[in-house]
Amino acid sequence: MRAIGAIIESISDTDTTVLIRGESGVGKDLIARAVHRASTRRDGPFVKVNCAAIPQDLLESQLFGHEKGAFTGAHRRKLGQFEYANKGTLFLDEIAELPLALQAKLLHVLQDFRFSRVGGHGLIDVDARVIAATNRDLEAAMERGLFREDLYYRLNVVEIRVPPLRERRDEIPALAAYFLAKFNAQYGRKKQLSADTIARLQEYQWSGNVRELENAVRRLVVLTDGEQAVQALAGARRATIEATRTTTISEGLRDIARRGAREAERKALAEVLDRVGWNRAEASRILKVSYKTLLNKISECGLKPPPRREP
Repeated sequence: MRAIGAIIESISDTDTTVLIRGESGVGKDLIARAVHRASTRRDGPFVKVNCAAIPQDLLESQLFGHEKGAFTGAHRRKLGQFEYANKGTLFLDEIAELPLALQAKLLHVLQDFRFSRVGGHGLIDVDARVIAATNRDLEAAMERGLFREDLYYRLNVVEIRVPPLRERRDEIPALAAYFLAKFNAQYGRKKQLSADTIARLQEYQWSGNVRELENAVRRLVVLTDGEQAVQALAGARRATIEATRTTTISEGLRDIARRGAREAERKALAEVLDRVGWNRAEASRILKVSYKTLLNKISECGLKPPPRREP
């Protein structure tokens, strides 16, 4: 993390685009805000757009705005996030979720920072620094034709990789203390962390990274038996690891290989389906299997599409 701080300091007087990469929950949002605060744009706006949280048919309007009458329901002119970020920083979180057509428009905007609103013809100049973030493998997405190579190189001028929390366990006590003070103040509590609890927190794998740690400390503060609940969390993880080791030892090599292959297949299938918005026809084309085979694999792996967002 000190190396990340050095990168942020070295680019503080530039407007270069930054690509922040790391697992979900590692704190990519905090890194983006740190880049903004260290820059000459610190007095300007910091505008965040979560590309995964906005329906794809509304993303272009959200980013670039629209003119009155551009589409059904466009009763007035609306400014886009690029315009709101003028003289500041635009943070595009989950950039890998942008549809290909919108990736092309974003590329052109990044070349000269000039665009037109949806339904408009006049060109608008904007002065904004762009920071993007993703937890996806963009190189693999490019190979599958899901992410534009030219956009990748335009965004990836400076890359910041944020390591998962399990690779920086020495930071866990300080982070836990910070969250403890925050939630004690928020909820009017006076909870403390015992040495045993801190040790257990450092043993835990934290697949949800800093966000999971934050929620664990919040649970510790708000629940009467919060510390026991957090200790049980780490203890359950340790028991799972031991059980896995025992199972692996008792299995034959062939069984281990089959299980590993099934899990790898399930992971690849889930990733492709997520990337194409559960468009099964598109997924079957990418994976080079028949539509029927794909449906069988989805059933075998127990995969289900995410719940639909309410309009």
